[in-house]
Amino acid sequence: MPVPRVRRWKPLALTAAALVGITVPATATATTAAGAHGDTYDASTYYDDTYYKDALGKTGPALKSALHTIISKQTKLSYSQVWDALKTTDQDPANSSNVILLYTGTSRSKSSSGGDQGDWNREHVWAKSHGDFGTATGPGTDIHHLRPEDVTVNSIRGNKDFDNGGGAVSGAPGNLTDGDSFEPRDAVKGDVARMILYMAVRYDGGDGFPDLEPNDKVANGSAPAIGRLPVLKQWSDEDPPDAFEKNRNQVIFDKFQHNRNPFIDHPEWVEEVW
Repeated sequence: MPVPRVRRWKPLALTAAALVGITVPATATATTAAGAHGDTYDASTYYDDTYYKDALGKTGPALKSALHTIISKQTKLSYSQVWDALKTTDQDPANSSNVILLYTGTSRSKSSSGGDQGDWNREHVWAKSHGDFGTATGPGTDIHHLRPEDVTVNSIRGNKDFDNGGGAVSGAPGNLTDGDSFEPRDAVKGDVARMILYMAVRYDGGDGFPDLEPNDKVANGSAPAIGRLPVLKQWSDEDPPDAFEKNRNQVIFDKFQHNRNPFIDHPEWVEEVW
């Protein structure tokens, strides 16, 4: 029997003035509020005429292939450059000296980056051991799936697959974990899903890295797979992109990699591809 879906809409609490690093297209209409992507213009409409034009009208494998070609055109960062990039992409809208941590949702000083207890470090949402790509320039440094997180919580997540259930994560209310899976808090479930699905489209085995694919299981180990796909699809549906996630996508496009996560601009493409 299918699991009923209860849509948890994210509050759009981030104001235009608070969001950072946005380049508003010159063609943005006067009917939109100035300053923030997602609040000022519809990215899916604006970029459909340019960035996504070769994907329109396609479904299934044809859509996935078209999106791969589009998003593969990117500037690649070194692993050391990721530190500074995350200080911009994940900046706290209420405090420009801090970043927002993915799983805990807390605000922490940008200067507290490192590997000690109380620091934040670079969480690979697609665990780097799933495909054994490490921190190599490419999937290991792609900031579409790299996020700031508390060192201890990052270690608890480890390389576990994503699924529902488990016990409470100490220091990270709303997150659950067990021996082989991790469930993030409700406010970022969709973010996690869309990062995983971006990675599966971007890295298809054609550029010297493993062909990354989501599947319907946990305990994937070093295989280039991560699960569980039905749960990730549900999370994406229940937790649509909010202003912070849209802003992050735009900052990555404008300032760093110059490519986009298509599932943030077009969440409906999740069902079209999978």
